[in-house]
Amino acid sequence: MQHKILKMSLKDEEWPLDHIDHTRAISRAFVIDDEGYFYMTKVNRDDEFGNVTYIETIGGGIEDGESEIEALERELEEESGIRVDILCKLAKIEDDYNLIHRHNQNNYYLCKVKGYTSISMTTQEIEDLHLKVLRLDPKEVIAAYDDNLSSPLGRLIARRELPVFKYALETIDKKQLLTE
Repeated sequence: MQHKILKMSLKDEEWPLDHIDHTRAISRAFVIDDEGYFYMTKVNRDDEFGNVTYIETIGGGIEDGESEIEALERELEEESGIRVDILCKLAKIEDDYNLIHRHNQNNYYLCKVKGYTSISMTTQEIEDLHLKVLRLDPKEVIAAYDDNLSSPLGRLIARRELPVFKYALETIDKKQLLTE
């Protein structure tokens, strides 16, 4: 039986649309360990999006010449030091960040921790975004997405990621991924 990929196209309802002048292809992961905990990124930024703290999946832009999978593995190791087994692609979510005139093509994967290596974040990730990896149970992930609703950027992220997270939980349950 073929695994269904969730597809959505969302509009930015937080900032007015002036124009979109670039597109960013992104690979992201919901990473789970053997105990059922998810690894998420806590971001603390103060920039054009405001002074805001939120959670989102680990991931980032796909560089020229990279595949979705190569970008995903690179981003996971850089930002979290986690090496993974990729279980399946979950979703392709298109959305916009009107404030920075960007269209996002988000590719979400469900991954399972297979090991750890050293973290090698960029200077921007350390100094501007203050990235921190959190290990959360599913209820804590949902509560953190609820906390995201207090800021415009957080709402954009929660609207995009919470449906994919719920789909990830359904997929884990259907495939009995933690009992294998």
